[in-house]
Amino acid sequence: MTAPQPWDRYLTARDHRVRELAGLGRRQGLGRRPALLVIDVTTNFCGEKREPLLDSIRRWRNSCGEAAWDAVDRIAGLLALARTLEVPVLYSAGLDTGGNPVLSGRWRDKNSRRDEDSDPGRAGGHDIVAPIAPRPGEIVVRKTKPSVFHGTPLASFLVDLGVDSLVVCGGSTSGCVRATVVDAFSANYRVTVAGDACFDRFDASHAMTLFDLDQKYADVTTAARAGEALQSVHGGAPADD
Repeated sequence: MTAPQPWDRYLTARDHRVRELAGLGRRQGLGRRPALLVIDVTTNFCGEKREPLLDSIRRWRNSCGEAAWDAVDRIAGLLALARTLEVPVLYSAGLDTGGNPVLSGRWRDKNSRRDEDSDPGRAGGHDIVAPIAPRPGEIVVRKTKPSVFHGTPLASFLVDLGVDSLVVCGGSTSGCVRATVVDAFSANYRVTVAGDACFDRFDASHAMTLFDLDQKYADVTTAARAGEALQSVHGGAPADD
């Protein structure tokens, strides 16, 4: 029996039939040299501490509240395993634009609270939260757009590391995670998304983004199953979910 999925409550019987007839959602597994990519698990997106979403978002406009901290707990487990297996670990985080309108791009047009990012009281918003802080030697890719690939050296890092596939987690699911996974797919990387180690401020956006990614661009699974896949690859054979 298939385990319940976060998108189940949003799909109709017709949707399920379309998926079956179209042949979507086939499993692809990881390659032989995966890396773990942790996307934007920063104070901006988590807040300074675990607290209800509506409380957190009053101070940190991009916060995803408790969902982010639930994901942090699972990401910590994935990180510990990846480090034990000597799987490459990479992070992404935003770049402090200093209020420069060119660096801000269209972000400034789509949010009425954008100017708060220049408030000295919100310094440290781009810092990765302490429970999963990078270790010395682990790469942090700074970015100004949703995809970690866009305008960054990520692709060159992956080439240098010999990476052929990615395990992705972080936030937000419907924004930077989705954009990065689609770009990775476009570059012919196999991608596994640890869905319960991703987070969003909108439940429906989280669920339906995971569904869409799972059908077309990636294998969406749990952090526990992603960890098992990493262990399987580490043992010398490509892993299937």
